[in-house]
Amino acid sequence: MGIGGYVAKGIAKELDNRSREFYEFVMPAIDMVEDGSDLVVTVDLPGFAKKDINLRIAGNVLTINAKRDQEEALGTVYYRHRPAKIEKKVLLPISVKEEDKVVGKATYENGVVTLKIPIPKSTNIPIT
Repeated sequence: MGIGGYVAKGIAKELDNRSREFYEFVMPAIDMVEDGSDLVVTVDLPGFAKKDINLRIAGNVLTINAKRDQEEALGTVYYRHRPAKIEKKVLLPISVKEEDKVVGKATYENGVVTLKIPIPKSTNIPIT
């Protein structure tokens, strides 16, 4: 292989690394909607097993951790564009006091996690 081939291979590897960084930054896709007394958060995590996903809430931050094993065969070249792990913090439109323990419910189906978080009750402030 000539110098041009090594340069092209190096550029391709760098683009692969940059695209992986981009996907790790924007992934996973997340939607939030208030549904009655719950905040419903939907997180797309295709390819991750339920047992490898961890969700945690502290204050108004939802932390999503997921990791998948990527088996590789010796002598095979892989060009991966999906992250092997996700570590993402998402600001929620609600805040939970530190002394309050949030007991939400999460389900996992077809690569989608749906989390229902009770919205803390607010009190109207009378204007005098």
